[in-house]
Amino acid sequence: MDRIRTLIVDDHAPFRAGLRTLLGTAADVEVCGEAGTGEEALAAVVAHHPDVVLLDLTMPGMGGITATERIVTASPHARVLVLSMSGDDDSVLAALRAGARGYLLKGAARAEILRAVRTVAGGEAILGPSVAGRLPALLAPAAPAPLPFPQLSAREREVLTGLAAGLTNPRIAGRLGLSEKTVRNLVSSVLAKLGVADRADAADRARAAGLGP
Repeated sequence: MDRIRTLIVDDHAPFRAGLRTLLGTAADVEVCGEAGTGEEALAAVVAHHPDVVLLDLTMPGMGGITATERIVTASPHARVLVLSMSGDDDSVLAALRAGARGYLLKGAARAEILRAVRTVAGGEAILGPSVAGRLPALLAPAAPAPLPFPQLSAREREVLTGLAAGLTNPRIAGRLGLSEKTVRNLVSSVLAKLGVADRADAADRARAAGLGP
């Protein structure tokens, strides 16, 4: 049976030694090398052709995210499994976008680490329980930014946008397909709701909020 060739990348030698000992207890896993920086990891990937790169994110020099991107590009066969102290949302998403196939937090149980190594070596992805529980929220589309001036109706906001562009009432009416009288009424309503004295003040408020040119 071919053993899973694993490269350990971490800037703390004692931690690497602990991982080497842990992985050495598994008959189907072989530690093929170690590295203490992202630069060393790239060289080790080329030299040792690992199946799995067990990699920390926080290292001197090239960080783990950049190292992940370059490892995945240079050696598509090597699967990156992040083992990091950082469990914040930004770190998790950045690692996954860079091409990592798994993400565990340091302190994961021995069985969890070995299972993760075997899983990513088999071509699947895996996340530690604390990370996996947050994944739906991490991948959910961002909430749309609130519209400026929520007190205005959609039509009043269109009129305000016209004011911000310096349009006259007839121009606004022609653009929106409304009568000039309707536009005059809408302008009056906008001024009242914004609490401004005239259309110039309304236009200034609108441009400051990103409406108009």
